[in-house]
Amino acid sequence: MARDFDIIVFGATGFTGRLVAEYLAQTGAKRWAMAGRSQAKLEEVRDLIGAPADTPLVTANSDDPASLRTLCQRTQVVLTTVGPYQLYGSDLVAACAETGTAYVDLCGEPAWMRQMIDAHHEAAKASGARIVFSCGFDSIPFDLGVLTLQDAAKDKFGHTVPRVKGRVRKMQGGFSGGTAASLKATLAAAAKNPTLIGYLTDPFALAPGFKGPHQPSGLLPEYDRTIEAWVAPFIMAPINTKNVHRTNFLTGQSYGADFVYDEMMVAPGLGEMGKAAAEAIAKMNPLASDKGPKPGEGPSKEERDAGFYDLLFIGEGPGGERLDCVVTGDKDPGYGSTSKMIAETALCLVEDVAGDGGIWTPGALMGRVLADRLQARAGLTFRAG
Repeated sequence: MARDFDIIVFGATGFTGRLVAEYLAQTGAKRWAMAGRSQAKLEEVRDLIGAPADTPLVTANSDDPASLRTLCQRTQVVLTTVGPYQLYGSDLVAACAETGTAYVDLCGEPAWMRQMIDAHHEAAKASGARIVFSCGFDSIPFDLGVLTLQDAAKDKFGHTVPRVKGRVRKMQGGFSGGTAASLKATLAAAAKNPTLIGYLTDPFALAPGFKGPHQPSGLLPEYDRTIEAWVAPFIMAPINTKNVHRTNFLTGQSYGADFVYDEMMVAPGLGEMGKAAAEAIAKMNPLASDKGPKPGEGPSKEERDAGFYDLLFIGEGPGGERLDCVVTGDKDPGYGSTSKMIAETALCLVEDVAGDGGIWTPGALMGRVLADRLQARAGLTFRAG
Protein backbone atom coordinates (compact mmCIF):
# COMPACT_ATOMS: atom_id res chain seq x y z
CA MET A 1 0.00 0.00 0.00
CA ALA A 2 1.40 3.39 -1.02
CA ARG A 3 1.97 5.77 1.90
CA ASP A 4 2.25 9.53 1.96
CA PHE A 5 5.50 9.67 3.93
CA ASP A 6 8.62 7.68 4.71
CA ILE A 7 8.88 9.02 8.28
CA ILE A 8 6.56 10.85 10.64
CA VAL A 9 8.17 12.36 13.75
CA PHE A 10 5.50 12.06 16.46
CA GLY A 11 6.20 14.43 19.32
CA ALA A 12 7.98 16.97 17.11
CA THR A 13 7.02 19.84 19.41
CA GLY A 14 8.81 18.31 22.42
CA PHE A 15 12.46 19.03 23.11
CA THR A 16 13.97 15.82 21.72
CA GLY A 17 11.38 15.54 18.94
CA ARG A 18 12.27 19.05 17.85
CA LEU A 19 15.97 18.07 17.66
CA VAL A 20 15.05 15.06 15.51
CA ALA A 21 12.93 17.20 13.18
CA GLU A 22 15.71 19.78 12.96
CA TYR A 23 18.22 17.05 12.07
CA LEU A 24 16.00 15.67 9.30
CA ALA A 25 15.48 19.18 7.92
CA GLN A 26 19.19 20.00 8.00
CA THR A 27 20.23 16.72 6.36
CA GLY A 28 17.77 17.18 3.51
CA ALA A 29 15.55 14.19 4.25
CA LYS A 30 12.63 13.72 1.85
CA ARG A 31 9.06 12.56 2.39
CA TRP A 32 8.87 13.22 6.12
CA ALA A 33 6.35 14.99 8.32
CA MET A 34 6.05 16.45 11.80
CA ALA A 35 3.24 15.29 14.06
CA GLY A 36 1.85 16.39 17.41
CA ARG A 37 -1.30 17.46 19.21
CA SER A 38 -1.37 21.12 18.16
CA GLN A 39 -1.31 22.43 14.60
CA ALA A 40 -0.30 25.88 15.85
CA LYS A 41 2.60 24.52 17.90
CA LEU A 42 3.75 22.39 14.97
CA GLU A 43 3.80 25.46 12.74
CA GLU A 44 5.75 27.37 15.38
CA VAL A 45 8.37 24.64 15.77
CA ARG A 46 8.65 24.12 12.00
CA ASP A 47 9.55 27.78 11.59
CA LEU A 48 11.79 27.83 14.66
CA ILE A 49 14.01 24.96 13.42
CA GLY A 50 14.21 26.33 9.88
CA ALA A 51 12.37 23.42 8.26
CA PRO A 52 10.95 24.12 4.81
CA ALA A 53 7.64 25.98 4.90
CA ASP A 54 5.98 23.14 3.02
CA THR A 55 7.01 20.49 5.60
CA PRO A 56 3.80 18.47 6.16
CA LEU A 57 2.19 18.73 9.58
CA VAL A 58 -0.03 16.00 11.02
CA THR A 59 -2.16 16.31 14.13
CA ALA A 60 -2.56 13.22 16.32
CA ASN A 61 -3.01 12.58 20.01
CA SER A 62 -1.69 9.67 22.06
CA ASP A 63 -5.06 9.31 23.81
CA ASP A 64 -6.98 9.17 20.52
CA PRO A 65 -6.45 5.68 18.98
CA ALA A 66 -8.29 6.60 15.78
CA SER A 67 -5.89 9.49 15.12
CA LEU A 68 -2.92 7.19 15.77
CA ARG A 69 -4.22 4.58 13.34
CA THR A 70 -4.67 7.26 10.67
CA LEU A 71 -1.14 8.51 11.34
CA CYS A 72 0.27 4.99 10.95
CA GLN A 73 -1.57 4.39 7.71
CA ARG A 74 0.12 7.45 6.16
CA THR A 75 3.78 6.54 6.77
CA GLN A 76 6.34 3.79 6.43
CA VAL A 77 7.95 4.57 9.80
CA VAL A 78 6.64 6.26 12.94
CA LEU A 79 9.45 7.83 14.97
CA THR A 80 8.05 8.67 18.40
CA THR A 81 9.61 10.69 21.20
CA VAL A 82 6.35 10.86 23.18
CA GLY A 83 7.14 9.30 26.54
CA PRO A 84 7.02 7.92 29.11
CA TYR A 85 5.97 5.21 26.70
CA GLN A 86 4.14 3.21 29.35
CA LEU A 87 1.83 6.22 29.73
CA TYR A 88 1.57 7.38 26.11
CA GLY A 89 2.88 4.65 23.83
CA SER A 90 0.77 1.51 24.09
CA ASP A 91 -1.95 2.49 21.61
CA LEU A 92 0.66 3.62 19.08
CA VAL A 93 2.52 0.29 19.22
CA ALA A 94 -0.80 -1.51 18.79
CA ALA A 95 -1.70 0.65 15.78
CA CYS A 96 1.71 0.04 14.15
CA ALA A 97 1.46 -3.71 14.71
CA GLU A 98 -2.03 -3.75 13.21
CA THR A 99 -1.23 -1.60 10.16
CA GLY A 100 2.18 -3.05 9.32
CA THR A 101 3.95 0.23 10.08
CA ALA A 102 7.56 0.35 11.24
CA TYR A 103 8.20 2.03 14.59
CA VAL A 104 11.23 3.44 16.45
CA ASP A 105 11.36 5.01 19.90
CA LEU A 106 13.72 5.98 22.74
CA CYS A 107 12.25 3.62 25.31
CA GLY A 108 14.20 2.60 28.40
CA GLU A 109 11.22 1.04 30.19
CA PRO A 110 11.80 -2.74 30.27
CA ALA A 111 8.59 -3.78 32.03
CA TRP A 112 6.46 -1.95 29.42
CA MET A 113 8.62 -3.30 26.61
CA ARG A 114 8.01 -6.85 27.81
CA GLN A 115 4.28 -6.18 27.99
CA MET A 116 4.36 -4.91 24.39
CA ILE A 117 6.36 -7.97 23.26
CA ASP A 118 3.80 -10.29 24.86
CA ALA A 119 0.86 -8.34 23.42
CA HIS A 120 2.03 -7.44 19.90
CA HIS A 121 5.07 -9.43 18.71
CA GLU A 122 2.98 -12.02 16.87
CA ALA A 123 0.67 -9.41 15.36
CA ALA A 124 3.69 -7.45 14.14
CA LYS A 125 5.17 -10.58 12.58
CA ALA A 126 1.88 -11.20 10.79
CA SER A 127 1.51 -7.62 9.51
CA GLY A 128 5.19 -7.06 8.71
CA ALA A 129 5.53 -4.20 11.22
CA ARG A 130 9.17 -3.78 12.25
CA ILE A 131 8.95 -2.40 15.79
CA VAL A 132 12.26 -1.31 17.29
CA PHE A 133 12.57 -0.03 20.86
CA SER A 134 15.52 1.78 22.49
CA CYS A 135 17.00 3.63 19.52
CA GLY A 136 18.92 6.29 21.46
CA PHE A 137 21.82 6.29 23.92
CA ASP A 138 19.90 3.51 25.56
CA SER A 139 20.67 1.22 23.98
CA ILE A 140 22.28 1.59 20.53
CA PRO A 141 25.95 2.25 21.48
CA PHE A 142 25.88 -0.73 23.85
CA ASP A 143 23.84 -3.08 21.66
CA LEU A 144 25.97 -2.37 18.59
CA GLY A 145 29.18 -2.22 20.63
CA VAL A 146 28.72 -5.82 21.78
CA LEU A 147 27.69 -6.86 18.27
CA THR A 148 30.81 -5.22 16.77
CA LEU A 149 33.03 -6.96 19.32
CA GLN A 150 31.44 -10.36 18.69
CA ASP A 151 31.77 -9.99 14.92
CA ALA A 152 35.46 -9.17 15.40
CA ALA A 153 35.88 -12.15 17.74
CA LYS A 154 34.46 -14.47 15.08
CA ASP A 155 36.96 -13.06 12.57
CA LYS A 156 39.93 -13.29 14.95
CA PHE A 157 39.22 -16.40 17.01
CA GLY A 158 36.68 -18.25 14.88
CA HIS A 159 34.04 -17.98 17.60
CA THR A 160 32.21 -15.44 19.75
CA VAL A 161 33.26 -14.81 23.35
CA PRO A 162 31.07 -15.89 26.28
CA ARG A 163 32.00 -12.96 28.55
CA VAL A 164 31.76 -9.26 27.69
CA LYS A 165 32.22 -6.32 30.03
CA GLY A 166 30.82 -2.91 29.07
CA ARG A 167 32.68 -0.04 30.72
CA VAL A 168 31.70 3.64 30.47
CA ARG A 169 35.12 5.32 30.49
CA LYS A 170 34.08 8.92 29.92
CA MET A 171 30.78 10.71 29.48
CA GLN A 172 29.91 14.39 29.39
CA GLY A 173 26.28 15.48 29.19
CA GLY A 174 23.25 14.51 31.16
CA PHE A 175 20.28 12.26 30.82
CA SER A 176 17.14 13.66 29.25
CA GLY A 177 14.11 14.90 31.14
CA GLY A 178 12.19 12.12 29.43
CA THR A 179 14.56 9.54 30.92
CA ALA A 180 13.88 10.89 34.41
CA ALA A 181 10.13 10.88 33.81
CA SER A 182 10.28 7.31 32.50
CA LEU A 183 12.14 6.08 35.56
CA LYS A 184 9.63 7.71 37.88
CA ALA A 185 6.72 6.25 35.90
CA THR A 186 8.34 2.81 36.02
CA LEU A 187 8.78 2.95 39.78
CA ALA A 188 5.19 4.15 40.23
CA ALA A 189 3.88 1.31 38.03
CA ALA A 190 5.90 -1.28 39.97
CA ALA A 191 4.52 0.05 43.25
CA LYS A 192 1.00 -0.51 41.93
CA ASN A 193 1.75 -3.85 40.26
CA PRO A 194 4.51 -5.80 42.06
CA THR A 195 4.65 -8.41 39.28
CA LEU A 196 6.47 -5.80 37.19
CA ILE A 197 9.41 -5.93 39.60
CA GLY A 198 10.30 -9.33 38.16
CA TYR A 199 10.73 -7.79 34.72
CA LEU A 200 12.93 -5.02 36.15
CA THR A 201 15.26 -7.40 37.97
CA ASP A 202 15.44 -10.28 35.46
CA PRO A 203 18.39 -9.87 33.03
CA PHE A 204 16.46 -11.98 30.51
CA ALA A 205 13.12 -10.18 30.87
CA LEU A 206 13.13 -9.31 27.15
CA ALA A 207 13.99 -12.88 26.11
CA PRO A 208 10.70 -14.68 26.89
CA GLY A 209 11.19 -18.34 27.75
CA PHE A 210 14.98 -18.17 27.93
CA LYS A 211 17.02 -18.32 31.13
CA GLY A 212 20.76 -17.94 30.77
CA PRO A 213 23.59 -18.14 33.28
CA HIS A 214 23.89 -15.96 36.37
CA GLN A 215 24.68 -12.35 35.49
CA PRO A 216 26.65 -9.84 37.60
CA SER A 217 24.32 -7.40 39.33
CA GLY A 218 26.55 -4.35 38.82
CA LEU A 219 24.97 -2.79 41.90
CA LEU A 220 28.10 -2.38 44.04
CA PRO A 221 31.47 -0.73 43.41
CA GLU A 222 34.27 -3.18 42.72
CA TYR A 223 37.86 -3.33 41.56
CA ASP A 224 37.97 -4.57 37.97
CA ARG A 225 41.26 -6.38 37.48
CA THR A 226 40.70 -6.59 33.73
CA ILE A 227 41.22 -2.85 33.37
CA GLU A 228 42.94 -2.28 36.75
CA ALA A 229 40.45 0.34 37.85
CA TRP A 230 37.56 0.82 40.25
CA VAL A 231 34.13 0.66 38.66
CA ALA A 232 30.73 1.81 39.88
CA PRO A 233 27.08 1.12 39.00
CA PHE A 234 25.86 2.61 35.72
CA ILE A 235 22.28 3.84 35.86
CA MET A 236 21.41 2.77 32.29
CA ALA A 237 22.74 -0.78 32.74
CA PRO A 238 19.38 -2.34 33.72
CA ILE A 239 17.89 -1.49 30.31
CA ASN A 240 21.01 -1.84 28.16
CA THR A 241 21.88 -5.31 29.43
CA LYS A 242 18.34 -6.56 28.77
CA ASN A 243 18.48 -5.27 25.20
CA VAL A 244 21.86 -6.92 24.60
CA HIS A 245 20.45 -10.21 25.85
CA ARG A 246 17.39 -9.75 23.59
CA THR A 247 19.65 -9.26 20.58
CA ASN A 248 21.39 -12.52 21.48
CA PHE A 249 17.98 -14.18 21.90
CA LEU A 250 16.58 -12.90 18.58
CA THR A 251 19.70 -13.98 16.68
CA GLY A 252 19.45 -17.59 17.87
CA GLN A 253 21.91 -17.19 20.76
CA SER A 254 24.61 -16.02 18.33
CA TYR A 255 26.71 -14.88 21.33
CA GLY A 256 26.18 -18.27 22.99
CA ALA A 257 23.60 -19.63 25.43
CA ASP A 258 26.22 -19.12 28.17
CA PHE A 259 26.74 -15.42 27.39
CA VAL A 260 27.45 -13.15 30.40
CA TYR A 261 27.35 -9.35 30.16
CA ASP A 262 27.46 -6.41 32.53
CA GLU A 263 27.96 -2.64 32.39
CA MET A 264 29.65 -0.33 34.88
CA MET A 265 31.22 3.13 35.00
CA VAL A 266 34.98 3.55 35.39
CA ALA A 267 35.71 5.70 38.44
CA PRO A 268 38.45 8.33 38.07
CA GLY A 269 41.53 7.99 40.24
CA LEU A 270 43.89 5.28 41.44
CA GLY A 271 44.01 3.24 44.62
CA GLU A 272 42.01 4.62 47.51
CA MET A 273 41.04 7.67 45.46
CA GLY A 274 39.52 5.43 42.81
CA LYS A 275 37.69 3.41 45.44
CA ALA A 276 36.29 6.56 47.03
CA ALA A 277 35.19 7.86 43.63
CA ALA A 278 33.43 4.56 42.85
CA GLU A 279 31.63 4.63 46.18
CA ALA A 280 30.57 8.25 45.62
CA ILE A 281 29.22 7.42 42.14
CA ALA A 282 27.30 4.48 43.58
CA LYS A 283 25.52 6.77 46.04
CA MET A 284 24.66 9.37 43.41
CA ASN A 285 21.40 9.16 41.47
CA PRO A 286 21.42 11.76 38.68
CA LEU A 287 17.69 11.20 38.14
CA ALA A 288 16.65 11.75 41.75
CA SER A 289 17.09 15.51 41.83
CA ASP A 290 14.45 17.95 40.71
CA LYS A 291 17.21 20.22 39.40
CA GLY A 292 17.57 18.30 36.13
CA PRO A 293 15.61 19.02 32.97
CA LYS A 294 11.89 18.38 32.91
CA PRO A 295 10.29 16.62 29.93
CA GLY A 296 10.30 19.17 27.13
CA GLU A 297 13.41 20.90 28.45
CA GLY A 298 17.07 20.30 27.77
CA PRO A 299 20.58 21.72 27.46
CA SER A 300 21.64 24.49 25.10
CA LYS A 301 23.19 23.77 21.71
CA GLU A 302 26.59 24.70 23.14
CA GLU A 303 26.16 22.20 25.97
CA ARG A 304 24.98 19.49 23.56
CA ASP A 305 27.93 20.11 21.25
CA ALA A 306 30.40 19.97 24.15
CA GLY A 307 29.18 16.53 25.21
CA PHE A 308 30.64 13.16 24.28
CA TYR A 309 31.01 9.57 25.47
CA ASP A 310 33.67 6.87 25.34
CA LEU A 311 32.69 3.24 25.94
CA LEU A 312 34.97 0.21 26.24
CA PHE A 313 33.79 -3.36 25.63
CA ILE A 314 36.09 -6.17 26.75
CA GLY A 315 35.56 -9.65 25.36
CA GLU A 316 37.05 -12.62 27.20
CA GLY A 317 37.30 -16.07 25.61
CA PRO A 318 37.35 -19.47 27.32
CA GLY A 319 41.07 -19.89 26.64
CA GLY A 320 42.09 -16.52 28.05
CA GLU A 321 41.66 -14.66 24.74
CA ARG A 322 40.87 -10.95 25.00
CA LEU A 323 39.48 -8.54 22.43
CA ASP A 324 38.41 -4.93 22.97
CA CYS A 325 35.94 -2.67 21.20
CA VAL A 326 35.68 1.10 21.68
CA VAL A 327 32.53 3.07 20.89
CA THR A 328 32.51 6.87 20.94
CA GLY A 329 29.91 9.57 20.33
CA ASP A 330 30.56 13.20 19.45
CA LYS A 331 27.62 14.89 21.24
CA ASP A 332 26.02 14.71 24.66
CA PRO A 333 24.40 11.28 25.08
CA GLY A 334 20.88 12.25 26.17
CA TYR A 335 20.02 14.75 23.45
CA GLY A 336 22.58 15.56 20.74
CA SER A 337 23.73 12.02 20.00
CA THR A 338 20.36 10.42 20.75
CA SER A 339 18.45 12.64 18.31
CA LYS A 340 20.88 11.75 15.51
CA MET A 341 20.78 8.04 16.35
CA ILE A 342 17.01 7.67 16.28
CA ALA A 343 16.69 9.72 13.08
CA GLU A 344 19.30 7.58 11.30
CA THR A 345 17.69 4.39 12.62
CA ALA A 346 14.38 5.44 11.03
CA LEU A 347 16.17 6.27 7.77
CA CYS A 348 17.95 2.90 7.93
CA LEU A 349 14.56 1.15 8.05
CA VAL A 350 13.42 3.16 5.03
CA GLU A 351 16.55 2.99 2.90
CA ASP A 352 18.77 0.09 3.96
CA VAL A 353 17.02 -2.76 5.77
CA ALA A 354 13.94 -4.79 4.92
CA GLY A 355 13.57 -7.52 7.53
CA ASP A 356 10.61 -9.39 8.89
CA GLY A 357 7.92 -8.02 11.16
CA GLY A 358 8.16 -8.37 14.91
CA ILE A 359 9.48 -6.52 17.94
CA TRP A 360 13.21 -6.09 17.46
CA THR A 361 16.36 -4.54 18.88
CA PRO A 362 18.49 -2.32 16.64
CA GLY A 363 21.30 -4.90 16.75
CA ALA A 364 19.15 -7.89 15.83
CA LEU A 365 17.33 -6.21 12.92
CA MET A 366 19.88 -3.75 11.50
CA GLY A 367 23.20 -4.78 13.01
CA ARG A 368 26.33 -3.85 11.06
CA VAL A 369 24.34 -1.89 8.47
CA LEU A 370 23.13 0.52 11.17
CA ALA A 371 26.56 0.73 12.80
CA ASP A 372 28.13 1.68 9.47
CA ARG A 373 25.41 4.27 8.88
CA LEU A 374 25.87 5.83 12.32
CA GLN A 375 29.62 5.93 11.81
CA ALA A 376 29.23 7.63 8.43
CA ARG A 377 26.52 10.11 9.38
CA ALA A 378 25.86 10.44 13.12
CA GLY A 379 29.22 10.99 14.80
CA LEU A 380 29.68 7.54 16.32
CA THR A 381 32.72 5.29 15.96
CA PHE A 382 32.96 1.52 16.42
CA ARG A 383 36.52 0.17 16.60
CA ALA A 384 37.39 -3.40 17.53
CA GLY A 385 40.87 -4.83 17.76
